[in-house]
Amino acid sequence: MKRETIINWVLGLGLLAFPFAALYLDEPFYVTLATRVAILALAGVGLNIALGLGGMVSFGHAAFFGIGGYVAGILSQHAFNDEPLFTWPLLISGTSDMPVIWLVAIVICALVAVFIGLITLRTSGVYFIMITLAFAQMIYYFAISWPSYGGEDGLSIYVRNGFPGLNTLDPLQFFLICCAALMVCLLLSARLRDSRFGAALQVARQNDVRLAATGIAPLNIRLVAFIISAAMTGLAGALFADLNRFVSPSMLSWQVSGEIMIFVILGGVGRLFGPLAGAALFIVLEFYLGGVTEHWQFFLGLILLGVVLFVRGGLLGVLAGRRDHG
Repeated sequence: MKRETIINWVLGLGLLAFPFAALYLDEPFYVTLATRVAILALAGVGLNIALGLGGMVSFGHAAFFGIGGYVAGILSQHAFNDEPLFTWPLLISGTSDMPVIWLVAIVICALVAVFIGLITLRTSGVYFIMITLAFAQMIYYFAISWPSYGGEDGLSIYVRNGFPGLNTLDPLQFFLICCAALMVCLLLSARLRDSRFGAALQVARQNDVRLAATGIAPLNIRLVAFIISAAMTGLAGALFADLNRFVSPSMLSWQVSGEIMIFVILGGVGRLFGPLAGAALFIVLEFYLGGVTEHWQFFLGLILLGVVLFVRGGLLGVLAGRRDHG
């Protein structure tokens, strides 16, 4: 078994065991911290498909993260107030069922990704980065100017949305839901990477002319990867809104796009469990250094600079070796 595969198992089992250890030590706050790691890692897994496999440096994934959050907030608000979303041409009501909310968030994020992708994927390099950022900022300012759903003040979720057969108000059960969503998306990411689609996507990243010569359109391959990436990030946004029971335009900000990219870079771009390792390291630094100084991002910046300059494989590259991809 490859060393990175062993490390992946350790990371996955460690995340799963951490909340149980926290409850045993009578530290329930750490359950919420682990839940946050799982959700942010899920957002990173989504970006890693576009960035790690497809080489698409998207600086606008906060758009999908925020859209997922707003879907959860808007549907739950209408369910709480017993008000329909639309009355024409169809009567559409709100809902507080997580599976339905996830499905709606995934579909809407996928549709938005089709529109954004068809425009941005015709460019490359810094142009692609700036156009994805521009789209995210457009959606951000739209949310600020949307008074029906809180505008700049955001939108509260008064009661956490439910999951059939589980009590989502119990922090441990909600963590298990988030952890299960993360593991399913990691499994999907692994299957994509090892499939013929994944091979074509990686060829498109390296030499799209060579891929086109085989009869496969690079734009189509990249667009599908971009859509899957957006859908996963939107699912993470819906879970994040439920965790905080609040959604605001800050979820759509460019800083969030930067943070999601940091998770991927810290853990290792293209590494399957890299986003989990990066999100865990980010949360640890935020929690412990943030308690010491309000300028903790300075130290995060130094670590990130060191990773970019000297450790291209990220944290998993250090632990498993640069050539070992599990």
